[in-house]
Amino acid sequence: MLISPPFLPDTDPVSNDPACTDPMMDVVDRFALGNHGVYPIAMDGRWHCGTHLAPHPSTEAVRAIADGEVVAYRVAAKPVSDGREAPDGSLPLNTNTGFVLLRHKTDTGDGRSITFYSLYMHLLDMRAQEAIHAQPANPPAVGSGSALPRWLLRPTEGVKIGDGKLKVYRKDMLGYRGRRHGHPHLHFEIFLTDADFDAYFGRTQLGRAEPVTPAGADCWGRMYYVIPGEQEFVSTPPGKASASYFPELQTGSLAAGSTLHVEVFFHLGQRYTRSWIEINGQRTLLTPTPVKDPYDDYEYNLFRRATALYPRCPSAGYELLRFGRVLSPELPALTATESQTWVAVTFDAEGNQGYLDISRAEIQKLSDADFPRFTGWQKIEEGRPPFTADGVCDHQALRQIVETVESAMTPEQRLLPADQQAEQLTAYIHGNEAVRDQLKGFVCHAPSEWDKGNNTQRYGRLNEPEGFFGKRKAIDPDGYSKFIGLVERLQFLEQVPGLGGGQKFWFFHPLAFIRHFRRCGWLSVRELTQTLPRRSSPEAGGHIPWQRAYTRWTEGAGSPKSMPPGIGMAMNRMWLKYGFTTPLRQAHFLSQIFKETGALTLTTEGGGERYFRTMYEVITPEEAGDDYDTKLPWLKKMGLLKNRDRAAYSAGRPDDVSDKAIELGNTEEGDGARFRGRGLIHLTGRQKYTDYQKFAGKDFTADANSTLISAQAKFCTDSAGYFWTSKFMNSKNSGAYRGGFNIHRRTDLGSGYKNVLAITKAVNGGANGLSERFEYFQHAYYLMGDKKSSSNPETRQLEPSE
Repeated sequence: MLISPPFLPDTDPVSNDPACTDPMMDVVDRFALGNHGVYPIAMDGRWHCGTHLAPHPSTEAVRAIADGEVVAYRVAAKPVSDGREAPDGSLPLNTNTGFVLLRHKTDTGDGRSITFYSLYMHLLDMRAQEAIHAQPANPPAVGSGSALPRWLLRPTEGVKIGDGKLKVYRKDMLGYRGRRHGHPHLHFEIFLTDADFDAYFGRTQLGRAEPVTPAGADCWGRMYYVIPGEQEFVSTPPGKASASYFPELQTGSLAAGSTLHVEVFFHLGQRYTRSWIEINGQRTLLTPTPVKDPYDDYEYNLFRRATALYPRCPSAGYELLRFGRVLSPELPALTATESQTWVAVTFDAEGNQGYLDISRAEIQKLSDADFPRFTGWQKIEEGRPPFTADGVCDHQALRQIVETVESAMTPEQRLLPADQQAEQLTAYIHGNEAVRDQLKGFVCHAPSEWDKGNNTQRYGRLNEPEGFFGKRKAIDPDGYSKFIGLVERLQFLEQVPGLGGGQKFWFFHPLAFIRHFRRCGWLSVRELTQTLPRRSSPEAGGHIPWQRAYTRWTEGAGSPKSMPPGIGMAMNRMWLKYGFTTPLRQAHFLSQIFKETGALTLTTEGGGERYFRTMYEVITPEEAGDDYDTKLPWLKKMGLLKNRDRAAYSAGRPDDVSDKAIELGNTEEGDGARFRGRGLIHLTGRQKYTDYQKFAGKDFTADANSTLISAQAKFCTDSAGYFWTSKFMNSKNSGAYRGGFNIHRRTDLGSGYKNVLAITKAVNGGANGLSERFEYFQHAYYLMGDKKSSSNPETRQLEPSE
């Protein structure tokens, strides 16, 4: 899922602070207003299942949060009045009625499709919008990060319903924030229908009181351990006293009846944890800031650690260390002793850390994919008839917040208009971090305020003697009628097929929803398709139309020794396992494998028997001389000539090939062809195949199995992840270069040309195809990152209209 907030202010995409792993969301969170528009309840007791955002600067464009289709929209030529008179008796035009409603469908895992809606309300009117940003005379049919689409530049007569053909792409401009009651803001919502909610969240643990380790492989984001009481923590795991992987810590134990919740995440190569202790239903945070693992560069050295601690199958150990459990069913099963996974955990209020074996069955292992209760996610449903179908919130926890604010208000404040009284509620919540965080986890089952059907039934209680407007009759006799009048000018949902009729929806705090799913690195096939540029230089991919790109990710390239089918799904699984969890890491990886595979067309090194023998086994002086006579330009391009004339090359080349054969471990006749380069990033030679065989617990050296690395998508991708994380780079830590295991050490450093060069040298050994790799990187990083506009719009993939 590729998702981003509705505003994309300029900010550094990466922070060194482990408490700030998503700087973009941290900035946009501060756009939430402190004086009105709190989620999910209004001061008058109505459900308010959105949040109000005001960007800085005010000219920051509103953008689509994900790829989707237009469900409904309204473009207003000018604002309307909210019905309240100004001191001079006029009716100021202080409310914008423009909106866009989008439907998004994407994936978060294998068979894990999710459909949700995003609503952008109070978009600026045409007249004011033109003053901010002049639009082209001939606007495009499909918008972009720098231009509005044609359909948003024509005032509509009322509400327009999408026909399924109007598509938007993440980061496309939708307009600018407008006003309501004169207050500048965007009202922003995310919701799901009952059917869509049940289809996706019915398979999570949202709403489950006692979470358990899931049986499947749906796992992403941060990991969580649920550790019951009476567990013992040790200073050093048994038999590991001399291991450098386990610096000495403290001993301790959990009290009976307590539960320890541990959050685990990786950031810039380090492992961090946060811990909470729960006693009698009360949770206490033990770690005010994330605690770094005592073993430095934990993630960067994960391959090395897994190889040392899990010799029978390091690949399984790698998953145990990252996820706390093995996700890949094809890996050899480890015994209970072989599966022991000792990790460092903070276990008390003094900050003491000890080691615990989390492989034990009584310790539950979960992830962000599970939406566990103890991370704050709660389902909020009303349960008191007869008012469960109206628009007034009766949920006890939410009503208590409103009543707390009401009791603290002065008599003068109680006389203020509704929108000004709302400032008291918002100020209370913004000043109370615990309440604010709690509300962000509420998933509310409520009717939409934008459905005109049954307004009297939904809002009538507000006008009763004890209702919000009823109590204000003496000072504001027309308050309720003005409220309903403005609401009806804004409402539209009753006109949308399938969404009207007064039905309830499941609402999320929209920024919490986005922040959470940004941790999911899984890309749908449609999103993967867009990673291949539509147009690039001939040396890169040339012209790759949408359907061709889609086919390469799904069906393969369609010829022997080419890309196998299912590469997209396999790529996602590999990314999850080997920590390709950020747009920067994913874009760097794609830039390399697109060049290595000819834009996803080839996974096998080409050549005949003579080529593989004379490159990787043995060559005679006569054969070397013949190559000099017939392939001189190629020898120069490959760097094999080394400034030698024919005589010197013929005499020296046999030793070169002999040295290469020794380096590759090619000891038997035919090894050159047998162990030719295969995979997204080629493994070449008997030794490399053997090393990967030891890691994966799978035979790749038998004649019948040597082709698996290129013929089966799971090995084609997994071998590339293995190559990436097992690569040892022998260099000084300077600039874009970092030495040690794992190419992630270099990918995390940046997105410049020098960074692509440093990674190319780690993958390719030189700078072959550097220009094309940088082309690929720029396109992929724009697509997956938060940059607002592309440096080359011609690379953009647009799905053909049906």
